[in-house]
Amino acid sequence: MRRASTATLPLHLMLLPALILVFIYHYIPMAGIIMSFQDYVPVKGIRGSDWVGWDNFSYVFSLPDTIEVFWNTLFIATMKIIAGTIVPISVALLLNELGNRIFKRSIQTLIYIPHFLSWIILGGILLDLLSPSEGMVNRVLMWIGLEPIFFLGDNNWFPFTLVISNEWKEFGFSTIVYLAALTGINPALYEAAVMDGAGHWKRMWHITLPGMLPIIILMATLSLGQILNAGFEQVFVLYSPQVYESGDIIDTMVYRMGLVSAQYSFATAIGLFKSVISLLLISISYWMAYRYANYRIF
Repeated sequence: MRRASTATLPLHLMLLPALILVFIYHYIPMAGIIMSFQDYVPVKGIRGSDWVGWDNFSYVFSLPDTIEVFWNTLFIATMKIIAGTIVPISVALLLNELGNRIFKRSIQTLIYIPHFLSWIILGGILLDLLSPSEGMVNRVLMWIGLEPIFFLGDNNWFPFTLVISNEWKEFGFSTIVYLAALTGINPALYEAAVMDGAGHWKRMWHITLPGMLPIIILMATLSLGQILNAGFEQVFVLYSPQVYESGDIIDTMVYRMGLVSAQYSFATAIGLFKSVISLLLISISYWMAYRYANYRIF
């Protein structure tokens, strides 16, 4: 036992910088949660500010926009989870059918690239592509006889624009998990199916998808913990007051109340409520992952 612990000591020491960063940036700031129960005044600080109990929470949930913001968050996040499950699986199945390895690797590389670009860069690209007057997308729509669409300024289109653009950015990287799952399927099953006369669709339906099913269930279950994370960076870069009705989410509301309007107590109350709900959802999702996919962290 002593030899084993000595051998793994360097590996544990390698974790130390990461643990220090997590402690500094994730655990120490949790002391600020106290502000959600205070009438926080920066000059007085946390120790000198008056306690107000649950008043901040009552005020936040009495605002007319709060329910709308929570609905927007749930709707956008749910749509992203659904698209983030269906699209990568479909792409992984299509890539698996490609016989030319060079062409397959080239396609994989091209669809991975957007994942490594920040939303600042992609936001500028989308602003140009989706411009109602000069954007390439609307030029194509007008060329086929349709009216131009203000994708980033129309409340009916903006949530779906967020979902599609997010999936364009992330679906390539997400396929890695499902391509890895495909490598674990026994090739002998495909050979037996070919001998029995099964075509591509039958092999995919009766062998490939059942073989991927445990990973699909696992990824879908774990994604439930992100149901209140609609993507702050993306929304912050792309939204405007024109689309607050359909695009304003919890994180952007916290940003505006806390950093723009300096209503620190109210912003902290919203953030704390979101964190508690997220903790419950993550706990449920990991329990479901263990229950239905036999996945355990420890």
